[in-house]
Amino acid sequence: MAKNKFDAEDDGRVIAPMNVDGMPWYLKRNKSSESSNATSNTNEQLTPSQRRAFMFGVLKAVLLIFSVYFLVFFLFILFCSKVWFA
Repeated sequence: MAKNKFDAEDDGRVIAPMNVDGMPWYLKRNKSSESSNATSNTNEQLTPSQRRAFMFGVLKAVLLIFSVYFLVFFLFILFCSKVWFA
């Protein structure tokens, strides 16, 4: 018999809940108790320097995506004017 290559023990966390409405094993649970456990660790506030760094990172990502779209559009227009319609 093959050995299990994962020696991890069950720590009780739910990765993908399979409690779906209409299934025979469906258990009605209070969602407020589950959500309170998930949100209890996320009550931290960002400092102004962290908020500024976060916004700067978002701005860089948006500008990168915009520049890629602009470059593709520019190359398409250049191709159309010099090669296709020439």
